[in-house]
Formats: sequence, C-alpha cells, structure tokens
Amino acid sequence: MSNAQSPRLVHIVDDVPELEEVRRLPMVLALDGFLDAGNAAALAAGHLINADGPGGKPEGVVVATFDVDQLHDYRARRPPISFVRDHYEAYDAPRLVVRLLRDAEGAPFLLLHGPEPDTRWEAFCRAVEEVITRFGVHLVVAMGSVPMAVPHTRPIAITHHANNDELLTGTSPWRGELRVPSSAQALLEVRLGEWGHDAQGFVAHVPHYLAQLDYPRASLALLEQVEFAARLTVDRTDVAEQAEEKESEIARYLAANEEVADVVAALEQQYDAFERAEDEGSSLLAEDRPLPTGEEIGEQFEQFLAGLDGPDDTSGGDQRD
Repeated sequence: MSNAQSPRLVHIVDDVPELEEVRRLPMVLALDGFLDAGNAAALAAGHLINADGPGGKPEGVVVATFDVDQLHDYRARRPPISFVRDHYEAYDAPRLVVRLLRDAEGAPFLLLHGPEPDTRWEAFCRAVEEVITRFGVHLVVAMGSVPMAVPHTRPIAITHHANNDELLTGTSPWRGELRVPSSAQALLEVRLGEWGHDAQGFVAHVPHYLAQLDYPRASLALLEQVEFAARLTVDRTDVAEQAEEKESEIARYLAANEEVADVVAALEQQYDAFERAEDEGSSLLAEDRPLPTGEEIGEQFEQFLAGLDGPDDTSGGDQRD
C-alpha cells in the first residue's frame, strides 16, 4: 500500500451506513476522454447510474468527490455553458465523483466516473487508493474503448487486461509488446497493482469511422464484461435497444451511400481474412487484402458523420435523437 496521502484532492463522505455490513464491494471505473471512442464507456456509466437497482435513488449516492480544479485543463476541454439572449447560464461544470449504486438484484457497487484527469495523475492514483481503502473495495473494473480498423458488421472485439493474471477472463488478441500512449486509467491499474489492489479492465474495439459518434453496441459489450467480472446483475435492455436502433440507422445510411459501403466492405474482407488466418494458425496478417488507406476513409468521413447526425440527411433515414 502507498504511504502518501492526498487529503485535499478527494473528499470522502465519512458516514455511509449503506456500506457498514458490506463485505464485497467492486468499483467500476469509466473516465471520459482519451480512452472512450464512441463514448462507449460514458454511455455504459450513464446506464449504470440511470438503472440504479431496487431501493436505490436516482443517480445513487455520491460518496466521494474529486477536486476537479486540480485535475482539469479547462482550455483543452472547455465545459459548455448556455448563452440566453443577453446572459450566460447553465454552466455544465465537470464532475469527477464516486457513486454508490446497486445492481438489478440490489447488490452495492461503486462507480468512479467523470473526465479523465489532465494533470496530477500520480496524485489522482493515490486519491483513488484512499477511496478504495476507505470503503474496502476488493476489485476495480475499468471500461474503455479505442478506434480500430474493424467493420461494425462483425462482433465487438474486447481487449482484456489486469494487474493480476488470475483476473483475466479472456485471451489477448495481441502478440508481444505494444508501446501506446498512456492514460490516467492505465497508470491507475499499474499503481494499484504495486500497492496490492486488484484491478482489471476491458477495452472495446470501435470501428474507426464511428469513433466520433455515440456507439451503444460497444457499451453493451463493455457492460457484459463488467457484469461477469464484478459479479453484478445489470439489466441491459435499454442499451440493447439503443444499439439496435443505431445499427439500423447505419445500415440505412450505407444502403444509400455506395462509396461508404465499399469502404466497410473492404474492412469486412480484411477482418474475415484475418480470422481465417488465425483459425488456421497461419500469419496474423492477411495477405493481399490491404486495409483501406487513411485517405480513402477520410474522403467519406465527414459525409458519413453528417449523414448520421446532420439535419440535412438525404438518405431517408431517421435523424438521431
């Protein structure tokens, strides 16, 4: 366990009677920002909040609050505010909090959610450990998502990771070492392992051409993993319905836009060739089936987003809510 304390970075509620008799308490982690393609983790966290279980109150109970002023870069990620005719109002202040929620069967769990800290990552990790120690959290389960060159018509792939090999619930699709940009979420998993706390996580692979849209299908996949790892019961009905609606919307758009559909078809061919190579134990790289280039995808990217989200959709599909 670490010796350093960060009393001014996080305020923890002293008296939480709901947890006095709890012997097993997981904490789910979802940080908005870098590791959240398709807003998959944020959407999943929102579902957990709105689906607070039997006997719970809407949005649960906030049991810890981080001092966002010490962690947030306001110029890099400017919070929205409304300008109404001649004055400002409704400032949407960023919040990084820990909520006490209950699953569909009433089992308690914590949810740490909000914007990923821009600064003071080490201090943030120590502050999270304070929360873990205070409430006796036995396991941290993180959710994340990254853009990948994969088609939306194939199953959502998940990268499993953990600071304890015994926690892994799936086989990694990667071979060898990958050097990737770090995140506060990744550092937290490392530090918690060094301090003797179990932490694991799941990263959904989101089609890169959908990474800037809300993509509930990836949220659904993350919730399935969290439910299994944290031994929670999550009613995923709403997210499943949202995912079906989004898939239908995408299908309608592709049917009316042949050039974009061709890009997706090329990704499907690459994906299927890769899968066959894996099944046959041959090369991990599918030969003679190159991925679409960045230029090819870029030519259709803005049109694709406008077609799904814009007010002037000419494909005849429904507009996004």
